[in-house]
Amino acid sequence: MAGQGPVTRTARLPGGPLLPYAEQGDPAGPPVVLLHAVADSWRAFEPLMARLPGTLHVLAPSQRGHGCASCPPQGYRPADFAADLAGFLDLLGIERAVLVGASSAGFTVRRFAADHPRRVTGLVFLGSPALLCDNPAAAALRESVARFTDPLDPVAVRALVESLPTRPLPPEFVDLMVQESLRAPARVWRDTLQGLLDETDLGGLDGVTAPALLIWGDRDGILPRADQERLAAALPRSTLLVHEGSGHVVHWDDPARTATDLAAFVAACAGPA
Repeated sequence: MAGQGPVTRTARLPGGPLLPYAEQGDPAGPPVVLLHAVADSWRAFEPLMARLPGTLHVLAPSQRGHGCASCPPQGYRPADFAADLAGFLDLLGIERAVLVGASSAGFTVRRFAADHPRRVTGLVFLGSPALLCDNPAAAALRESVARFTDPLDPVAVRALVESLPTRPLPPEFVDLMVQESLRAPARVWRDTLQGLLDETDLGGLDGVTAPALLIWGDRDGILPRADQERLAAALPRSTLLVHEGSGHVVHWDDPARTATDLAAFVAACAGPA
């Protein structure tokens, strides 16, 4: 059963950006941190959060340069986002959490887990690539984003948002995601994507002992199954779960199933009561 809706708050990281975040569920429950993909905001998780049980302590920040977060002039590599994540957890007094990375945010949670393995209860990757440096779809996106200028073209952004799911989304949610993506300046799109493409190996993951769950849609037009098997092989305790009929954004195509799978994984990470 889903819990009550989220409350929005703001985290001011010491010496860092101001991050809006959504919080819901039981503060005494297992902490679950949701990290959105490039150009999204915490609101990309609204369909998923609406279906998560109220027993979980769910936190979903908008990352630097995205949504209504602060937009510093630089710092858009996975290592920078991972440092923000560490500061966010410290500020909220969260020692360990299940980290959920959607698409490109998987690079952030991987980096954090490699640097702080004892702070990770579990890792969940929602359509998150192993690498993008050799991905033709990512190369094509870089060429498109290189031509972005401010203000962004709403038609181009809408086309990108609408290309991701395989199932119809509520029109109002599509509109919301377009508006959220338009908040990110062109330089944030470019710098974030370049930071992802600069990652060329999966080093450091062999020391991550926390369990990992990879959820991948078999109609993903960006990531082939071989990419997911590559990521799963790099993580010592991983499970690859395939959502039939879903595309790249599994938590949009089937938020109910994704919520069920996520809640079951968190319960398994917590172990017996």
